Amino acid sequence: MHEVIQSMFSFLTSLGYAGIALALMVEVIPSEIVLAYAGYLVARGDVSFAGAVAAGTVGGTVAQLFLYWMGYYGGRPFLDQYGKYVLIQKKHLDVAERWFAKFGPGVIFSARFIPVVRHAISIPAGIARMKWLPFTIYTVLAIIPWSILFIWLGEQLGQRWRQIDEMAAPYVRPAIAAAVAVAVIYIVWQWRRRAADENERIK
Repeated sequence: MHEVIQSMFSFLTSLGYAGIALALMVEVIPSEIVLAYAGYLVARGDVSFAGAVAAGTVGGTVAQLFLYWMGYYGGRPFLDQYGKYVLIQKKHLDVAERWFAKFGPGVIFSARFIPVVRHAISIPAGIARMKWLPFTIYTVLAIIPWSILFIWLGEQLGQRWRQIDEMAAPYVRPAIAAAVAVAVIYIVWQWRRRAADENERIK
């Protein structure tokens, strides 16, 4: 298995920026590992930091748009049957649907930093017919800092980029906390706005 993954990385290296984007679109390998490897390529001088971030953002966004359109056109029955082929587990989709139903479109941003739901959240957005432009904006705004973080960590690790899980832990936890804080602020703002609208209608 290790040899297969190494062969894939060697192939992607030959493609440069397109390889980074392609690996994130397909996501056979977790995005954190791909981005860390991109950071290693930055350290080697094969690609630039800005270019790697751009490629990571494009690849990650396209992958999420694919899941969004699957939800939009396929619906839940289709995903229950075929979601396993894109590595989406039913239990993760259940969690993502509950989050989206409870917190609304703003959760698209904050969920990107939280394990389990960070990929699955795109599907209920599609099922709920969320407009694709706000979905894309929320997604890009979350993927950019995520890409910057893991590419930078991979650059710092250099040839030790495979240790990304250990290196990333102190940074990911605050990111999750910040994402939760943003979600809470958004929920409070939505609640206050709805309350104000309700009071306006009563008047």
